Amino acid sequence: QVQFVESGGGLVQPGGSLRLSCAASGFPLDYLAVAWFRQAPGKEREGVSWINRDGTTSYADSVKGRFTISRDDSRGTAYLQMNTLKPEDTAVYYCAAAGHPYNDPAQYYYWGQGTQVSVSS
Repeated sequence: QVQFVESGGGLVQPGGSLRLSCAASGFPLDYLAVAWFRQAPGKEREGVSWINRDGTTSYADSVKGRFTISRDDSRGTAYLQMNTLKPEDTAVYYCAAAGHPYNDPAQYYYWGQGTQVSVSS
């Protein structure tokens, strides 16, 4: 059974940092592109970042320069380092995986359960 599990969310003050992890099991991560999406209450799910199998990356304009996506295929884990967090970053963050990277969440067939990130003073 293929499973993705996110961790690392929490409550942080504006300007703070968090690192999210996405641990894969049941399938070799190095065959997959991994993406992070987020969904705030009352809003649509939006793409944050993705990393391809070859390490190429893409970021939403709203997080460029603040967030960094990475992967460690030997550990079967992808990461999202989030710095200089803002209240508008508050959302449930999901990792997703597919054979290729896409901006459209509908193209991803593996999803984690999500982890809450709250940025507030």
